[in-house]
Amino acid sequence: MANVLVVHGGGPTAVINASLYGVIAEAAKHEEIRHVYGAIGGSEGILKERFLNLTSFPEEKLKLLLTTPATAIGSSRYALEAEDYEAMRVVFQKHDIRYVLLNGGNGTMDTCGKIHRVCRDFGIHVVGIPKTVDNDIAVTDHTPGYGSAARYLSETVAEVGVDVKSLPIHVCIVEAMGRNAGWITAASALARKKPGDAPHLIYLPERVFHEDEFLEDVKRLYEEKGGVVVVASEGLKGGDGKPIVPPVFQTGRSVYYGDVSAYLAELVIKGLGIKARSEKPGICGRASISLQSPVDRDEAVLAGREALRAALRGEGGKMVGFVREDMPDHTYKISVSMVPIDEVMLYEKPVPEAYINDRGNDVTEDFVRWCRPLTGAVIPEYIDFQELYWEAAKKE
Repeated sequence: MANVLVVHGGGPTAVINASLYGVIAEAAKHEEIRHVYGAIGGSEGILKERFLNLTSFPEEKLKLLLTTPATAIGSSRYALEAEDYEAMRVVFQKHDIRYVLLNGGNGTMDTCGKIHRVCRDFGIHVVGIPKTVDNDIAVTDHTPGYGSAARYLSETVAEVGVDVKSLPIHVCIVEAMGRNAGWITAASALARKKPGDAPHLIYLPERVFHEDEFLEDVKRLYEEKGGVVVVASEGLKGGDGKPIVPPVFQTGRSVYYGDVSAYLAELVIKGLGIKARSEKPGICGRASISLQSPVDRDEAVLAGREALRAALRGEGGKMVGFVREDMPDHTYKISVSMVPIDEVMLYEKPVPEAYINDRGNDVTEDFVRWCRPLTGAVIPEYIDFQELYWEAAKKE
């Protein structure tokens, strides 16, 4: 018998604990597994041997993982040195850990690959479980964590849109997370139920941001509608390739961006003389359990199960990936593949050109069709008596 270790890395999601549950539930089916340990506090927890036996808890407690935000075992952005990986191998052998599952994003998959290299000749199997709200991990169709973040932003923007429409006197700019990839920002398009609904403008970091075009777009829509809702990525860059708002703080891959939405609101106020306000949901979107996508949660559980199965088969140095099936009736279905970790490490997947419109201020219907099944939600219908009044008035 041997032990399993699960390690969380980087920023959490609304379903990272669901993947942890998947590992524990799968482990219960295999007699060769003694314990499933959680590394308390991420990769640093390995070096300090902070392990908690998760299989000692009753099922009624473990099921709470499915609806617990953030990470129940803690995470970190601990900067590992070359000698740390060899030290980890020694720790694994000391605790009879033969299966190591790292759950995280691009940086964590890089760590996963490096740990695999020092452990592969010692009978220790290391497998990656993808996780990130940014959806920027390579090869896999999408990543657990994204569907919930997409649902949160789309439903929030839908509600903001109704608010702005009811008192159409200003421009509201919503800032979305996403350092170099605009997947979360793009998901705001799902807020629309009919033409003309918010968001009216969407700006992704994959395209150069032109302030003059932005003001032109806002001015045109404001004159047409009164109230305008803009969704902009925190990672917008100008023609020089630099962020339009300098980062407040940066260390390694961790970047704390300046307030992009406030900057754009100020541009509107000063450049167009129009009232404008900024909204920055930030980590609310990755922490929300109330708007957790059921599809996302179920796939996160599946990813945890499949990672352990792969490790037990001896498939180290791989990551669980999702492949979208091409169904004749266009229903949503995925299958699981095991992706070589070398194809994933620190490679960021941007939103493809086919999903962005020519002007660079919106997304295409192809993106909406791709994204919608992941959220597991339908935007509620709203009643608008003002709209009904004006429609009736036009007929008179």
